[in-house]
Amino acid sequence: MARLHYPTATFSAGTNRLRVMHRSGFGNCPLVDRGVSWQDVEIVLFGPIPSPSRNVRAGRPETMNDMKIFSGRANPDLARRMCDYLGLPLGRLSIANFPDGEISCKIDEDVRGRDIFLVQPTCTPVNESVMELLIMIDSFKRASAERITAVIPYYGYARQDRKDEGRVPITAKLVANLITRAGADRVLTMDLHAAQIQGFFDIPVDHLYAARVIDAHFLNMGLTEDEIVVVSPDEGSIKRALSHLPQLGGKLAIVDKRRSGATSTKQANLIGGPVENKVALIFDDMISTAGSITGAAHMVKKAGAKAVYLAATHGLLVGGAIQRLQESPIEGLVITDSIPLAPEKALPIIQVLSVAPLLGEAVKRIHRNESVSRLFV
Repeated sequence: MARLHYPTATFSAGTNRLRVMHRSGFGNCPLVDRGVSWQDVEIVLFGPIPSPSRNVRAGRPETMNDMKIFSGRANPDLARRMCDYLGLPLGRLSIANFPDGEISCKIDEDVRGRDIFLVQPTCTPVNESVMELLIMIDSFKRASAERITAVIPYYGYARQDRKDEGRVPITAKLVANLITRAGADRVLTMDLHAAQIQGFFDIPVDHLYAARVIDAHFLNMGLTEDEIVVVSPDEGSIKRALSHLPQLGGKLAIVDKRRSGATSTKQANLIGGPVENKVALIFDDMISTAGSITGAAHMVKKAGAKAVYLAATHGLLVGGAIQRLQESPIEGLVITDSIPLAPEKALPIIQVLSVAPLLGEAVKRIHRNESVSRLFV
């Protein structure tokens, strides 16, 4: 451990040299030449010392004064709720469109040396939201932010994660490259459609799950383990359904979904269970057109379930989703505020749970360089 003694008033740290400022000028310590890394240095300072430089953090900060949260236009309400949880004001940012549709971005406060978190789900309009995120990242990078974390509660293009036929792109990887190239240092996201998308990024990715928020809601309904059956709407969602069993208990049932055409599917069989006289809880990561999940609801209801509830992290609800939900035999649908729910889609059976505390806690832990592992489950 190298030990440095300087009668200094202020100091700053470079990447390979410790620069100590005092009244007579600068003192330079070539630490790298001595084989000592910055992490191995203990600094002992004497005399009156003001607040340390933003770029120098000794240990885990007790306050979050050097952290700022900003939001794009995709879901500002979620960003505000995150700020309420953290006790921070939402950063001031002006985003608008030029007459030809181009996006303009102006940061309305100082962010030099700050730890920046940009909240922007890439939801409808997807291309606009993605481009807006890239422009925000570039703006903060050029404004000399110390670190930029892209908080993407919903990651668009996630379903295009592989080549399932010839001459098609892997757009999930392309978007990951764009975010990284734009200047993001880290990504915080939630319930990716395919967990392996984390590997598409060449920067750290923290992948959260909303299961604990959704499970708490159903437990608060007073449902007992004996009356619950957790249902996977297709074979691809089995692992997701299994993740709910430790908290909720009950049995597992799986809907065998078969493709009957290029654009249509049908539910052929129900595996596991039983579901008769049970409360069926059907889980998925997202509900887009609601075809698969409402088809599963019809099947379990036909099999004798006394009540059916649907749950998903991301409620896209596009196409004929609203009509299918209205015509389905369900008691309720639970989604989160990872993306905003349009007023015209706010059916009485839809309940929106907030993931702002979960995301806010993750943001706080990332800023303080603390573990976020316990939030992954």
